[in-house]
Amino acid sequence: MSAHIYKILELVGSSTTGSDDAIRNAIARASATVKHMDWFEVVESRGHIVDGKVAHYQVTLKVGFRLEES
Repeated sequence: MSAHIYKILELVGSSTTGSDDAIRNAIARASATVKHMDWFEVVESRGHIVDGKVAHYQVTLKVGFRLEES
């Protein structure tokens, strides 16, 4: 088995329903064009408040994807 080499990209996902959905939205969108995504790390979480209530969630992720063997 060869060692895997990863590249890290940063994504920001958003959702009106929760931070978990913001994570899922970011990964789902990126998976349409990025192959071999294997892991993610939540770097930052923030939100937007309207009339004293949470209106929007935004999560910054670092996503690791394997570089293809040459």
